[in-house]
Amino acid sequence: MTDVLTDAVLTNEEKLAHLDAEQLRQLIGLVEYDASHDPFPVIGWDAVVWVVGNATQTALHYRTAYGMRLVAYAGPETGQRDHKAYVLTSGGCRFVIMGGVAPDSPLLDHHRRHGDGVSDISLEVPDVDVCVAHAVKVGARVLVEPHDLSDEHGTIRTATMAAYGDTVHTLVDRSRYTGPYLPGYVAQDDTLVADRPPVFWALDHVVGNVELGRMDEWVDFYHRVMGFTNMAEFIGDDIATDYSALMSKVVASGNHRVKFPLNEPAIAKKKSQIDEFLEFYVGPGAQHLALATDDIVAAVDTLRAAGVEFLATPDSYYTDPELRRRIGEVRVPIETLQERGILVDRDEDGYLLQIFTRPIGDRPTVFFELIERHGSLGFGKGNFKALFQAIEREQERRGNL
Repeated sequence: MTDVLTDAVLTNEEKLAHLDAEQLRQLIGLVEYDASHDPFPVIGWDAVVWVVGNATQTALHYRTAYGMRLVAYAGPETGQRDHKAYVLTSGGCRFVIMGGVAPDSPLLDHHRRHGDGVSDISLEVPDVDVCVAHAVKVGARVLVEPHDLSDEHGTIRTATMAAYGDTVHTLVDRSRYTGPYLPGYVAQDDTLVADRPPVFWALDHVVGNVELGRMDEWVDFYHRVMGFTNMAEFIGDDIATDYSALMSKVVASGNHRVKFPLNEPAIAKKKSQIDEFLEFYVGPGAQHLALATDDIVAAVDTLRAAGVEFLATPDSYYTDPELRRRIGEVRVPIETLQERGILVDRDEDGYLLQIFTRPIGDRPTVFFELIERHGSLGFGKGNFKALFQAIEREQERRGNL
């Protein structure tokens, strides 16, 4: 492994956002790796595709509150009669917000079952056919075979395979395409947030919740199909409170660009946050997305001013002498973190700052994490208990603990 990162590892969206490899090392812990022997090489995230009850209003919320920029659109006005889709970006991160228009749209069936949530975690790859051939050989279920989509901007090669629950991974090769997203989408010039800097610059990780006893099955899926490796494992007291518990393992692509923590519930006195998610999402799905920022204090202030609500952290967290000894010096005074409820954790590589929103929809399912890394490659292990206790307080308010 070399300490030199080149811009060849960047996705198309990251290049458009003028990010470089060194910035990504700082933001998300990107590492160099040799992809020449990788049977399923992944460049990085392509898009997080959401299915929601009202795509028009959801897209507006992400623009006004989160500062995301509208870059492309498809809908009845562009010849797409079945649904509307808004393509939003923030730095190198892309969201696609979809909602059904026609009464018989499959998107409406998806939303009736799951509520607002992530349907597709799509990945940019250098060769769709190579990835699919390997995936089929090791037993993955391909839902849409490799095929080309073309318009005046060029050609995209794509395919889709099944993951946990109703979640899918669409594989996208953009090397021959210069359009704003996919053929059929029309570019948009967003003046609403034109003068605002991004609240977040990249997607750090996406956490998936699966049923009791199935975490290792999906860990094996990402090992076997995508060649991902283990980054971390959390079991026992690390990830339990007096009332509820869960187990978690983290798998990642070779360059650490794509990271998937996978959770399952564990037997405990009361219902865990994973049990609550599985009940209200009606099965496995993406629980939260970690958004990487280079200034978490400014990001929290911006989002809170726009009405975004965060989980509360008790003052005792910040006055705990053991915490103060463990975290040492960080770039932000503890008093500043306390005012905003931002958590801090340190490991052998550095430290990180993080905070979690309340669920973003009507159901207590999907939420966001903001994360600011300073060398740490971890996920805030030292904060798990404080975080889960905060989530339990919310569960109790909802009557679901």
